[in-house]
Order: sequence, then C-alpha cells, then structure tokens
Amino acid sequence: MSAAAPDPAPPPERAVTHRRVLAIALPIVLSNATVPILGIVDTGVVGQLGAAAPIGAVGIGAIILTAIYWVFGFLRMGTAGLTSQAEGRGEAGEVAALLSRVLIVGAAAGAGIILLQWPLFAGAFLVSPASEEVETLARGYMGIRVWSSPAAISLYGITGWLIALERTRAVLAIQLWMNGLNIVLDLLFVLGFGWGVNGVAVATFLAEWSGLGLGLWLCRDAFARPAWRDWPRVFDRARLKRMAQVNSDILIRSVLLQAIFVSFLLFGSGMGDVQLAANQILLQFLYVTSYALDGFAFAAEALVGQALGARRRAALRRGALLTSAWAAGICLVLALVFALAGGAVIDVLTTAPEVRAAARGYLVYMVAAPVVGVAAWMFDGIFIGATRTGDMRDMMVVSAATYFAAIYPLMWAFGNHGLWLGLLLSFAVRGLTLALRYPALEREAEA
Repeated sequence: MSAAAPDPAPPPERAVTHRRVLAIALPIVLSNATVPILGIVDTGVVGQLGAAAPIGAVGIGAIILTAIYWVFGFLRMGTAGLTSQAEGRGEAGEVAALLSRVLIVGAAAGAGIILLQWPLFAGAFLVSPASEEVETLARGYMGIRVWSSPAAISLYGITGWLIALERTRAVLAIQLWMNGLNIVLDLLFVLGFGWGVNGVAVATFLAEWSGLGLGLWLCRDAFARPAWRDWPRVFDRARLKRMAQVNSDILIRSVLLQAIFVSFLLFGSGMGDVQLAANQILLQFLYVTSYALDGFAFAAEALVGQALGARRRAALRRGALLTSAWAAGICLVLALVFALAGGAVIDVLTTAPEVRAAARGYLVYMVAAPVVGVAAWMFDGIFIGATRTGDMRDMMVVSAATYFAAIYPLMWAFGNHGLWLGLLLSFAVRGLTLALRYPALEREAEA
C-alpha cells in the first residue's frame, strides 16, 4: 500500500458499555498492582547480601534510569491518541505504520541514551551525590541496564498502541511476564550465582528485552499488513510533524507536572525530617490513587480517540462520561478507605511515633485528594485520546503557575498544611481549566 492509497471507511459503531469500559480498565489496574512487587523483591534480594551499600546502589540506580526513561513517557500517551483515532477512522494501514514509527523512535532514543550514558550518569550523581561505594556499585548496575534502553522505551510505544486498540490484556501479559521473569532471575543471579548488584541489573536487562519480544509477538497482526513497512507512509512528513507536535506538547505538560511534585518534595525537606518523612508516607496514598485511576483514564484514551476518529460525538461523550463515572466511584471508595483505615496504613509504613503522629495530622488531605483530583486525571485521558495536547499543555501551564504563585503565601500562613493545600489546588485548577476546554473537544467531533 502506498502512502496515498485510501483506507477503508470507519468500522461499524460499537456500543460504549460498562462492560467495554471495564474490559479495558481492569487489566491496567492489575498490571499497575504488579509494579511495587518488583521493587520490593529487588530490595529484598540485595538486602540478603548483609550490607547497606548494595541496597542504596540498586535504589539510586533504578531511580536515575527511571527518571531518564520517564522523559520518553510521552511516547505511550501520544501513540495511544494517534492510534485510537486512526482505528476510529478505519485506517488499518496508518495503525500499522504508527507501530513502526514508535519502534523507530524507541530504538533511536535508546541508542542515544547508550551513547550518552557517561554524561547522563555523571550529571545525575552531581545532582544526587552518594558515597563512593554506593556510586561505584550503582554505576556498575546502570552500566548493564542501560543496554536495554531501546527495549524499555519501545515498550512505551507498544503499550500505547495496544491500549488504543483496547488490547489491555496484552499489556497485562507483558507486565506479568517481565516482572515474573525479573523476580525469578533476581533470585537465581543474586542468591544462586552470587552476582550481587550486577545480578539484579542483568535480570532486569533480560526481562526488558524479553518483554519487547513478547510485545512484538502480541502485535504480530500489524506486521501481517504490508503497511508497517510502507516507508513513504511511515516517514510521511505531515504525519511525522503531527506526531512530533503531539509528543512535544505532552512532554512540556509532563515536565511541568514533575516540577510541581519535585518542588513539593523540596519544600517539604525544608520543614524538618519528621515532616519530610510524613509527606513521603502520605504520597504513597496518591500513588495508590493514580494506579487505580490509570485504567479508567486509559479506557478514556481509547474510547474517546476512536469516537473522535469516526466523528461520532455521542459515542465520544458516552465514553468520557462512563469512564469518568467509574473513576469517580473508585475515588469515593478510596476516600472512604483512607478516612477509615488511613491511620492503620500509616502505622504499617512506619514505626516512628513522631512520624505516625505527623502523618495522621495531614491524612485529611489524602481523603480529599481522590475527590479533588479525579477530574484532572480523567480529563488527561480524554484529551490524550482526542490528541488535544495543546490544551493539555496550556492548562498545565495555568495549573503550575497557580501552584507556584500560591505555595509561598500558603506555606507562610499554614506551614506543611499550606504545602498540601497548594498541591490539591494544582489538581483542582487543572481539572477545572480542562473542563472549560471540553466543549471544544466535542465540537471537533462534528467538524
């Protein structure tokens, strides 16, 4: 198929039902639940070595690599929006070509990280210095893991592509396979072969490359179409420009969001060790909320993108409403659980009496966070599916500006309470401003 060849008409309309929403969302929720388990096993395995340095090396090495890979998180979101719209338009050729594009980007980005590993790692240790022993072990760990960068980044694109096509069971299969293999190899290489920190790195290296292999196999139907290697289409200038615009908007939005959270931690560190520890404990509640809502936000990406591609306004609205209704229900349940059991969770996470007491003093913000933040989380999914990433970028600018303008007077007046109020304010502003842009999104479906 040439780049100019027409694609078939949009496929017959499928009803947007609760069953369809849950079929997309639940595998993502289960997939997210496996993520903390791997971190626990990594830490536990090196903890058996009987020294503090290996634990610190794996921790800081993983954080540095995660931060580098995070920059390319736009590949998942942008791919989900573009692919879901192509699917909605019935452009099977473009769906296949998009997979080729993201794999090329993943391979190129990974190769770039491998080539630039020395300055990247040196810069990371300048920002976050460690002891000589920890840094030496961490460099060895990262020096092994960095060679799976192309696989790790390509998997962002594969994940977005599968989500767009509502194939989230495949996403769950990849996650379970990678984490399961990683855990088995951790035990074998570290406890069995005695490879220490390097054994953890080799386990992750093999798991990521095997995860990419499984991902490609699960996408094999795309490679059965000649369009995946229709290079005039894959490298079409207009399509590449659109992809670059979408991804750059998402990157700017994500950098601003990260700036809010990093500044939150830095501001908290200036309030003493107890407050810092309490804030870190409470952030775990936010992570749980995020993991629970991701499934429904991803469902919104797929359903809204397909409806917009097919120019079906009613389906777009129903997809946005159903996914948001489920998310709102989950958030109310989480708020209730945090209110009733939050104190017990805090006691499990720390044994320090002063940290327990401080965290309980701010638990009310964790009860409020799911309710205040649900609109921001869900509108992100809706706008990603619609690829209205310019709106996402601009509203994040407004949200970040409001946060930074408010945080100093709030902290001056209310201390750590003001810090939490500022964070919740950023959620509320982002949700409200995106809600004001939503009608334009619906009008686009009829344009």
